Amino acid sequence: MLTSMSLTDREQEIVALLRRDPLIGSAALARELGTTRAAVNVHLSNLGKKGVILGRGYVLSEQRSVVVVGGANMDVKARSRRTAVPATSNPGTASMSAGGVGRNIAENLARLGTRTHLVAAIGADGLGDQVLAATSGAGVHVEQVRRSARATGTYTAVLDADGELVVAVADMAATDELSPEHVNAARDLVAAASLVVLDGNLATETLAFALDLAVAAGVRVVLEPVSVPKAAALAHLVSLDRPLHAITPNRDELAALTDLPTRTPRQVEKAARALHDRGVELVWVRLGSAGSLLSSPEGTVALDAVPAEVADVTGAGDAMLGAFCHALLDGADPAAAAAFGHAAAALTIASPHTVRPDLTDRLVRSTA
Repeated sequence: MLTSMSLTDREQEIVALLRRDPLIGSAALARELGTTRAAVNVHLSNLGKKGVILGRGYVLSEQRSVVVVGGANMDVKARSRRTAVPATSNPGTASMSAGGVGRNIAENLARLGTRTHLVAAIGADGLGDQVLAATSGAGVHVEQVRRSARATGTYTAVLDADGELVVAVADMAATDELSPEHVNAARDLVAAASLVVLDGNLATETLAFALDLAVAAGVRVVLEPVSVPKAAALAHLVSLDRPLHAITPNRDELAALTDLPTRTPRQVEKAARALHDRGVELVWVRLGSAGSLLSSPEGTVALDAVPAEVADVTGAGDAMLGAFCHALLDGADPAAAAAFGHAAAALTIASPHTVRPDLTDRLVRSTA
């Protein structure tokens, strides 16, 4: 496990002064604190290394940073050359790349230009080395990625010839070991963030702790339920005591979260309203090729999917959510942010990569 990112008493005093006056200089800070300018510069340098301030001007990272807490693993993808036939061997191709819902969201955010920190767990093994190098190389800050005694998790997906998912098997033992203690080591990053994204693959206890930590700090939280079983397991966490900025289920996950039917558009809207009543500001329901429905207390907006030729569907939802968060932080209204997310998903579907390596803000805007 990496060392804690906790702030010293002096660093906390400096952060408090920067919150009050973001344009204050080091000389003025020294006068306020009764110390030397050289000493202040050392503290500022340490705050930069810890990710609490960004570059020159001492801009607090809370103004434009995201902390993602979730899974990181190695993806193994096998694709059949022809329509897959069950219960037998199918000729095809296979590849490996860094993956995991939380990690993928973090990489998408970083590639779009958002400062992003990942809190996750991987094994102290060769696969973990590869995942860490790929994630850091994409621009994600990985100081809070824990190395576990467990093997690095794997997600093995079998794709049909058209790129659609046939079956997948997830081994997430390392992620299951990510505990509240490990999230607590990143509490200063969480407190300084403008958005926290939580991956539903986390153990329920860890998910609850991370949510409470962010809410207590007044930081907006976006929750990705991941799957029907995970949505059912975390449903009790969605309450007025833990207000969420946004939750992003598909139709079946929405049913699991609310215990309500979601077969028709009217039923989907009713279930979304039930989540609003439990403290969720935005409910973004993914409807696959039919697009999505964005619900807020003011009403609903239906969004069309952006047409794309399918190369590989893996990672489309992670790109969609990462782009949504990036656009929100860039000042877009929720509907425009959701449309931006659809454009990023279309670009990802058209790529053979789980996270498109050439993804940029400009590329997505040219597609939206």
